[in-house]
Amino acid sequence: MVLKRLLGSKATRSLTVVSVLTEAKRAFARGRRTRGLLLLGVAAMAWKWTVIGLLAQGLVGVLRRGGSSASSSV
Repeated sequence: MVLKRLLGSKATRSLTVVSVLTEAKRAFARGRRTRGLLLLGVAAMAWKWTVIGLLAQGLVGVLRRGGSSASSSV
């Protein structure tokens, strides 16, 4: 119950949306249009469902780490 209340709070939702929008901006700056557009959609949904935004943040982190290690081994 406490976790549900925390994830549903306006502050948590706002922070999640801002964080996802920051990742979208970073994706556009790096020329990754598709990822940026997907993150914009996630940001819109993250206001209602905070967990979606949190999962997207984790996925972006995994992709970023996986992409950097794969490019250094080539």
